Formats: sequence, structure tokens, C-alpha cells
Amino acid sequence: MNYKETTEWLFNQLPMFQLQGAAAYKNDLSNILHLSNRLNNPEKNFQSVHVAGTNGKGSTSSMLASILQEAGYKVGLYTSPHLKDFRERIKINGEEITKDYVVEFVSNYKSFFEENQLSFFEMTVGLAFKYFADKEVDIAVIEVGMGGRLDATNIINPIVSVITNIGLDHTQFLGDTIGLIAIEKAGIIKKNTPVVVGEYLNETQKVFVEIAQNNKAPIYFAQDNHFDDLPCGLLGDYQIQNKKTVLQTIELIQTKFNISELHVKLGLLNVVKNTGLLGRWQQIHEQPTVICDTAHNAHGLKIVFNQIKKQNFEKLHIVLGVVNDKDLDTILPLFPKNAFFYFCKPNIFRGLDAAILKEKASKFNLSGEIYNSVSEAYNIVLNTASNNDFVYVGGSTFVVAEII
Repeated sequence: MNYKETTEWLFNQLPMFQLQGAAAYKNDLSNILHLSNRLNNPEKNFQSVHVAGTNGKGSTSSMLASILQEAGYKVGLYTSPHLKDFRERIKINGEEITKDYVVEFVSNYKSFFEENQLSFFEMTVGLAFKYFADKEVDIAVIEVGMGGRLDATNIINPIVSVITNIGLDHTQFLGDTIGLIAIEKAGIIKKNTPVVVGEYLNETQKVFVEIAQNNKAPIYFAQDNHFDDLPCGLLGDYQIQNKKTVLQTIELIQTKFNISELHVKLGLLNVVKNTGLLGRWQQIHEQPTVICDTAHNAHGLKIVFNQIKKQNFEKLHIVLGVVNDKDLDTILPLFPKNAFFYFCKPNIFRGLDAAILKEKASKFNLSGEIYNSVSEAYNIVLNTASNNDFVYVGGSTFVVAEII
């Protein structure tokens, strides 16, 4: 198989959460442990930082990787989901895994995958860990896919664990309260391994402290510490707290890695250039100003809409699409009622029909029109909005992926 055929085979395998949602969720680590053993446990051949949380995982992981790159280290970065190309998930010093490596890996282990009914995510994690080991990275920053305790990435023994924050998301898998979700995220805390918590509530702090104490894991709460607000290439307001989480983490790993103040400053400034991270309060057009963002739950969207309020514009336009398992009752009340909406369906299996989205939105006094696709909605808004208007594109990672 060539690269296109290989990735199509991967996407068409057993359920993948990115496309199919609930059916992709596994309730134990037996498969990934079996795969890791087949690969000779590659995750044991490199040091790692493990990053979990409801929001900010990708930004935090990318900032950490960028700082380590500026310090001269060979840095693996594993994130998900991808926006355009599968290879975005697996990078070393900002360079995507090669197509040839992906093809060879799948070819070598395809029969094993099929015999053991591995999920898309399990196969991808195995690929990333073997790639990082084969390429002899100095350290890898590993972002969990969802949750933490049962996430396929949770077979690593990192030098530090990071939990960015806790919000209500993926409740059908992780629990329907903040406390239950915190327990799942805290599943990445390892014995005698420091853990950094970015943001916490009283309810989640108790969970983190108890689990950390049970594991004799030193715990650090980044939001309680003062750090200089350094300039960053990621411009969203939510990056303020993510930066604090990163700086707290860097403080801890400086005992093992030679990281200077200059490396930190350059790493934050050059994070997009160094890692290729996209879709975080990213401006993609001027006159009108167009911002796209992958925020898709209440915790993230609140910050995004507060930032929109700070902008100067005449009219607000919102290109909006979501997936069909999104809890609209929790997010639609957050959207500004003075905006005109361009309702559309992201081009994936799980995309919610735009007519259903419009009907639901009307119950929250959000008005607009239905469009046949994300690209049609985006092209119409560019031709409709005046130079002094503001356009926001979001609601789902998949909506952003179609226009950047």
C-alpha cells in the first residue's frame, strides 16, 4: 500500500473516536500493552512528559516541545487530533513523521493489528512510540487522547505529569461531574513522579491531592504561583494559564535538562514555527478580520467569547458547525446573540446536520442561515462581511480543519 492507501486503511479500521465517537472508547489498556510488548516496549527508550486535561493540552504540549527544541534537544511531540494530515500527530522537532515510515510500520504489523482488533488510536500510539524510540529522541511530549487513566498513552513513565484543567466534556465516557472527570484525568499520576496542575476548582483539587498523596507524587498548582507573562506566538486569552502551566513544568524538568531563560522566551515566541500548531485563535484573513479556533466545550468557549468582546468591529459573523454528540444545551447559551450565524455541517461521519443545529440554536435566540458545507459558509461570509466586521469560525476542530 502507498501512503494514501495506508492512511485510508487506518481510518477505516475499528472505531476511531475522531470519526465515530462512543464506539471507539476502550475500557482497559490490555491492547496497547500487548502492542507495546510486540514492539519491544519502545516507550521505555526515551524520557517523556505526559499531558492531560480538558482544554489546552495541545497548546501546552506544543509550548513545552518548542522550549525544549530551543534548548537544543531532539524532541518528539505526539498530539491529536490532526487537522489536515494524519502525520501532524507525530513530529520530531516540528518535522512530521515520514510517509515511508507510516507505510512500513502498518505493513509490518498489519496482521497483528487485525488479529488483535486494535483501535485506530492504539495503532497510532504504538506508531508514535516506536518512531520516537527508533529516532532516539531526547524527550517526547505526549498528549493524551481523552481522559487519562484508560488512555492508550498511559503506559509511559514520564518525568513529570501535567493536567491542564478540568471541564465538562466527553461526559458519556469520563463521568458527568467535575469530580468524576478529575479522577479519570488524574489517572496519569504515577508513583514518585511530580505532577503539575494548571487550573483547579475546590472539587478537583481534593481529587488531585488525594491521588497524588496515594502515589507519593509531589504536586504543584501552577495557578497559585507567579510567573512573568512572557510574549507567546499563541495569542488566545486562554494561553495565559497554559503558559503558567508550562513554566511550572519547565521549572521541574530543569533538574534533568539544561534550559535557560532565553530558551523559554524563544520557545514561547516561536511555538508555531517550531511545532506547526494551528487553529488556536489563529487569524486567517484581514478586512474582515477572521479568527478560527478549535475550542468546542463550555470551558474553552467562554474564554474565546470574552476575547471576542474585546475586539473592535461593526458586525459579528459566526461560522458554526458541531459534531452530533455535542451537548448543545451547555454551549449554545454562551454564543453571542448579536451575531449572525452561518450554520454548516463538518464533512465527517459525526457531523451534525446544519438544519438541526439551526433549529436548536433558535431556542437560544441565535439566528442565521443554513449552508451546504463549511467552505460554502466561509466563502459566503467573506463576500458578505464588511472590512470592519469580525468573523469567528469554530464549534469543532473539524470545522477549523476545512478552512485553514
